[in-house]
Amino acid sequence: MDDYELIDAGGGARLERFGKHVADRPHGGAYGERRAPERWADADLRFDRDGGWSGPALAEATDGWPATIAGTDLLLRPTDAGQVGAFPEHAAMLPWLRERVGLRLATAPDGAPAVRVLHLFAYTGLVTLALAAAGAAVAHVDAARPAVAWARRNAAANGLESAAIRWLVDDARAFVARERRRGSRYDGVVLDPPTYGHGASGRPWRLDTDLDPLLAECRAILSPDGFLLVTAHTEHLGEDQLAGRLGLALRRGAADIETGDLRLDATSGASLALGVFARWDGAR
Repeated sequence: MDDYELIDAGGGARLERFGKHVADRPHGGAYGERRAPERWADADLRFDRDGGWSGPALAEATDGWPATIAGTDLLLRPTDAGQVGAFPEHAAMLPWLRERVGLRLATAPDGAPAVRVLHLFAYTGLVTLALAAAGAAVAHVDAARPAVAWARRNAAANGLESAAIRWLVDDARAFVARERRRGSRYDGVVLDPPTYGHGASGRPWRLDTDLDPLLAECRAILSPDGFLLVTAHTEHLGEDQLAGRLGLALRRGAADIETGDLRLDATSGASLALGVFARWDGAR
């Protein structure tokens, strides 16, 4: 994945290289012993849940630095939540999404409208920019204004500032409900909901109770031959459970839903589970 490397994981933390910086960050799923304990001294950025960020590169990194992930140029920087502006596990989803867009473009009749994709909880835009580069018209929705501004800077870094992207600071549930009332239709929907969060108006979000009605609303605005991808990073939510919830919303059986782990393999030999995905393509 270009400038990204999971170096090692274990002891409740992960060691990652994002371009020129190496970050040591906690992760509850990093079980077991570290395979390459000698490499952890390479970290020039460290995050502690109580003390925040530290390390010899912190002053420089706070201003941001470039890294290429899955062919997309991103501007990264440390955040108060312990993130750096990219979820590299999502890179594994991009080939499937690009193929879905490409197939629809290849079979569209002359003069057909663009392939429209709705990206909810879109963060800093890795998936949005991959979709736009593949030829889709994307509605990028996130409740955090700084995240949307960050995504727009990433678009400019990739020469996509004039691409067919609508940048929307909005609550995902409110936006989808309005689109349903308007009779809007999308060829694809991608969503990466958090376990907990707040909408643009401060309305709380809980995946346990709010995901199912949102998926049902997404089905209402999805074209019959559209595609839908949902990823989740919630502890104790397995791929079968997520597939069941997606299948219920789409009124599809389990055999129609493809599932899997979001997992990264470290160069040390360690493996880090980062969530699950479920996806469906109505054109299959």
